[in-house]
Amino acid sequence: MRDGELTTLDELASEKSERSGRFTVRGRIVHQRKTSPTLIFLLIRDTTHTIQCVLKQGDGVPEHMIKWASQVSVESLVQISGTLHRPPSPISSASISNLELHIESLHTLSPAHSVNYDNYRPPEQMQQRLAHRILDLRHPANHALFRIRAAIIRVWRNELDKRDFLEIQTPKLQPAATESGAEVFKVNYFGRKAFLAQSPQLAKQMAISSDMKRVYEVGPVFRAENSNTHRHLAEYTGLDLEMEIRESYSELMDLLITVLVAIIKQVQSMPELAVVRERFPSDDFLLPDQVPIIPFTQGLQMLRDDGREVAEEDLSTPDEIRLGELVRAKYHSDLYVLDKFPANARPFYTHLDPSDPKWTNSFDMFFRGQEICTGGQRVTDPAELREKMKTAGVMDGMDEYLAAFDAGVAPHGGAGLGLERIVFLLLNLGDVRYATLFHRDPKSLPEKPPALPHPEADTTRPRTGKEAPSLEALIHNYGDASNTGWLDADRWTIWRHYNGAAVAYSPQKGRLAMMIGDPLCDRSQFPEVIAAFLAEMKEQDLTPIWMLVSEGVQEVLARQHNMRTFTCAEEQRLDVDENPPEVDQQAVRRAERDGVKVHEVTLDEGFISRANREIERWTEERKHKGKQMYMTEVRPFVDQAHRRYFAAEKDDQIFSLVVLAQLSPAHGHQVKWALDFPGAPSGVIDVTVGKALEAITGPVTFGAGASESLQPGFRMHGARAKMMSRTYASIASTMGLRKKTGFREKFGAQGESVYICYPKNGLSVRDMREMVAFFED
Repeated sequence: MRDGELTTLDELASEKSERSGRFTVRGRIVHQRKTSPTLIFLLIRDTTHTIQCVLKQGDGVPEHMIKWASQVSVESLVQISGTLHRPPSPISSASISNLELHIESLHTLSPAHSVNYDNYRPPEQMQQRLAHRILDLRHPANHALFRIRAAIIRVWRNELDKRDFLEIQTPKLQPAATESGAEVFKVNYFGRKAFLAQSPQLAKQMAISSDMKRVYEVGPVFRAENSNTHRHLAEYTGLDLEMEIRESYSELMDLLITVLVAIIKQVQSMPELAVVRERFPSDDFLLPDQVPIIPFTQGLQMLRDDGREVAEEDLSTPDEIRLGELVRAKYHSDLYVLDKFPANARPFYTHLDPSDPKWTNSFDMFFRGQEICTGGQRVTDPAELREKMKTAGVMDGMDEYLAAFDAGVAPHGGAGLGLERIVFLLLNLGDVRYATLFHRDPKSLPEKPPALPHPEADTTRPRTGKEAPSLEALIHNYGDASNTGWLDADRWTIWRHYNGAAVAYSPQKGRLAMMIGDPLCDRSQFPEVIAAFLAEMKEQDLTPIWMLVSEGVQEVLARQHNMRTFTCAEEQRLDVDENPPEVDQQAVRRAERDGVKVHEVTLDEGFISRANREIERWTEERKHKGKQMYMTEVRPFVDQAHRRYFAAEKDDQIFSLVVLAQLSPAHGHQVKWALDFPGAPSGVIDVTVGKALEAITGPVTFGAGASESLQPGFRMHGARAKMMSRTYASIASTMGLRKKTGFREKFGAQGESVYICYPKNGLSVRDMREMVAFFED
């Protein structure tokens, strides 16, 4: 080895490597041990190997170099040059235990900062390890694990290549779900629906119809199952194959057994297995000369003989694990096949057993009692396939797939295996997440809050010496529909927290304080802001009634302040991207025919003047309709910077006005007002609302609407709950509270419960009527 040339620890660990001379190595500091001012030991790691390095004062090593080396942080990447020596005794903490490197020069290539995770100190909790995945992956056991994983893929490819299989790559954007629409991720494909492939099933079979005879793939698979278990992932690597059948689907089983046996033997021969077992202990994988193939009915009987009650439809996970234990004891095998699955447990494309259609020509394969593979013979008759697909409800988007069968296809079968599940069970990792580099499960990719449109109104930043942010900016940063009513300055008193947060309240007859909507601040600040505001209410001797709050605020008020809660209102929400509103096209054509222009308005004094006249007429007419409920004054031209205006008009007469208010990025927009003015043609208001919704993307709310009934929440039950429910039903009927909700449902809006919270013994029936009166005009 030339002086200065890098040598890996793998090379040093090899018995064939040269052991004399000067060596340069690169690695990360695992830990340091300074025994005196003149001596320090460093344990250095490079992938799967570690070596002890000794820095000793003398021979060109000054004392300050030792002091500096002791301050280099753990996990820093360093380059060390020195000479190899045999230690007085084997070094138990290093994998290269019979050598140590005496340091002559030491350079920090990349220091590690803020490392708050120790890879070598138990207890090792999975969530903690996955939260520090980069550091976790540096552990030698993980390097060994991923070398084994790579070897499994190599064996899979090699075994199939030498049996005349063709490797293919199939598209992951598909026009239809292969099995169940509930298990697929939907994708916006240029305005059309598409799905991430939950398997390459369709394309594999179409390749067989193309006379490719034998195909396989190594590629990503996506499953939208909300399964938070130790063996499920939302994205994993699939090992899939499909092949023509000459005589029997047992050809497919035999081939898969051969390939899996080759994989197991390869893994068991690898030195990396011992490294993995240092962190993930496991028993040897039992593999007999003859892998057992057990009929499904026999497997059921084995479980029943063991005293378990099992149905014929399918096996639960505990049943599978127990059956694996029984098979291991009886057949001395950790690999087995369960054959002839029942028809009702298989997808539409599975071939029925000709001798008994209750069963199928399909199977599962198991490692250590847990399923790693599903396979079987496929239906090839196009008429039968269409009938099965119709029954399964998967006809949409399947034209190309069906064309492959209409063109004639050979008898064939195939299988799908999960690479991560093979690795996790073969190595007994305990959880499949360890078998993938960066796992994706239902809890991955947590939603990050979007950037604030008004950074100057960020309540999480220190505000020393700064003015409180404007109410408009806070609404645009954090607000929901209820908060927009706070701009009615004559109705609300605005309380401010020192961090800039705001709460609006309205004192009622010197006893109650009415609040509507969540505090305007970051969600993480709810507990702090709410506690400070309630302290202010106590100081003013007011009983707080907090209305139309989110579930998060309800939790804080109930759990931290012992409030009672209930819901009788729903925020009427719609996502226009996922569920575009359907506008009555007949009404659109009628408006066009009558010369009514429906458009977005650029405000000017003339339009505002004409609109205000119509609003006065609209307000006057409403006075003759009895009592009405309202959340806010009709003042559409307040905060114009955060509003958009849409109108239907003809010859300077405005028939309808729809105002969209910009809310926080999380809540999108609110249909703040949808005003149908007197004398407007029928249906014009619907067309105007539809025009407004077409102009925006993402979430939109129509504001809060009354629920069908009152539902108790925290600390509200028994006689009190019944009394409040009856009172609400009476008020809702008298006031016609569901009328607005019916209008909003026409556009596909769905209700999301919002809550009313009040102190124990703080809300009587009289108070409830007073609360309703607060919203009457």
